[in-house]
Amino acid sequence: MIGHYARGRQLLAGNFLFAGQLVEAPETSMWDAVADVPGAAMDVHGFAWLDDLAAVGDNKARITAQAWLHDWIDRFGNGSGDGWTPDVTGRRLIRWIAHGFFLLRGADKTASETYFRSAAQQAIFLSKRWKSARPGLPRFEAVAGMIYAGLSLQGLEDRVAPAVAMLTRDCASLIGPDGGVASRNPEELLEILTLLSWVETALTDTGHPVPDALRAAMTRVAPTLRALRHADGALARFHGGGRGLDGWLDQALAAVGTIEQPDRTLHMGYGRLASGRTTVIMDVAPPPGGAYAAQAHASTLAMEVTSGRRPLIVNCGSGVSFGPDWRRAGRATPSHSTLSIEGRSSSLLEVGRHGAEIMTNGPKEVQSEITALRDGHRLATAHDGYRVSHGLTHVRTVELTSDGRAIAGEDLLTILDEKDEPVFDRALDAETLQGIPWSIRFHLHPEVEAAVDLGGAAVSLTQKSGEIWVFRQDGAQEMGLQPSVYLENGRLRPRAAQQVVLSGRSLSYATRIRWSLSKAQDTPIALRDVDDPTALEF
Repeated sequence: MIGHYARGRQLLAGNFLFAGQLVEAPETSMWDAVADVPGAAMDVHGFAWLDDLAAVGDNKARITAQAWLHDWIDRFGNGSGDGWTPDVTGRRLIRWIAHGFFLLRGADKTASETYFRSAAQQAIFLSKRWKSARPGLPRFEAVAGMIYAGLSLQGLEDRVAPAVAMLTRDCASLIGPDGGVASRNPEELLEILTLLSWVETALTDTGHPVPDALRAAMTRVAPTLRALRHADGALARFHGGGRGLDGWLDQALAAVGTIEQPDRTLHMGYGRLASGRTTVIMDVAPPPGGAYAAQAHASTLAMEVTSGRRPLIVNCGSGVSFGPDWRRAGRATPSHSTLSIEGRSSSLLEVGRHGAEIMTNGPKEVQSEITALRDGHRLATAHDGYRVSHGLTHVRTVELTSDGRAIAGEDLLTILDEKDEPVFDRALDAETLQGIPWSIRFHLHPEVEAAVDLGGAAVSLTQKSGEIWVFRQDGAQEMGLQPSVYLENGRLRPRAAQQVVLSGRSLSYATRIRWSLSKAQDTPIALRDVDDPTALEF
């Protein structure tokens, strides 16, 4: 398992980040620290932090892990209180077993017996409850935990076969033909593939047969994750997912053992352009609905761009680890690199029956097409998320040259049907005929230094490597730099960043903004003119 060394050092120093609240409590048990933050305990009952302490791996880390584990047993080991849900219990058991040598090294007989007794109690609980876990990642965690426990602890061997049968069914029903999952969260898909690879290894090492459906699911997922991987080896950050720890994705793909590469089609609702050392990944599907609407982001037609080993254009990311306000802000359209109408996201956040904020009234239709050009590829997309409120359809086209050194883009707000004209007119009247305000945001990675050139005609984007990209535009009334943030799991605080913002007002039935990104010393690319946008119909 791959942990986060820096996060492990933070834990040892007594710096805890729970639900967006930083608790500084040196020489304090984790369970005392988390008790002061209401609703945050579930974040740590899965013991994923063991990966981080194991990544540090020194004597202090081991003694701290052992102390916190036995403190948990004393407080919660009787089966009551926080942390006793099937998915959290499965996650916890996997960590206890996988880090068994780390947790038992140097322990006396009493401590070892306490560890094994508690693990057995949790496994018995899980054997009675794993079937009730919610479909998706929670069920994969619960079932994988049951299989791990059944293969590792004496007396539970008969629980393995039913759990493997459930896992086989879930692999066929919850992982789509394209290798995607309903949440559309790339990092969650990576977590599922990791769980499947762990189960495959555990079954193989103990002489149990590995179901064909499990291997087939892993084979489907691998090219999808490759399609969602940027040039720097990290995942695109959409719908609550992060970039993934260094080496995690490579390790998971290596465990599959296939080298199948993604084709130039959509994968889990994302379009990808890749040439030279540059990747462009765009969200070209409606936000997840149903049980996943509470985690979805209003990111339709948002994009990320990476050049070589360094991200350039990003989305702000998930603010879950920084508290409810950051979580809400990170889900809104202005936190993504796309166009938004001021004061409105392409999908709206509403409070559901159980208090969760869910995405509603989002795009009903999202179109996309990837085509080959004489010198590159084009990704053409459109969504109707502003059609009900403003009568407008957002059309975005992005082209990447074959050498990966130039990107040409266009954003269009337009009326596609005469029936939408009265809706636009009413929205225009509400703005006292001053025009419907919009912005196109290009959030920059914190390590990108941006400066508006003299005259304001371009923005220079400089990477730490010295590589320079030049941003130009035509069609926006204003172009400038504004503050932004980069929300990253494992950090104690959001990172300050910048964003290039194009803004203006729509007064007619079609507003077109062209923009380009090109590496310095390249010949600036021409801003492309497109065919009649009304050719795109819903």
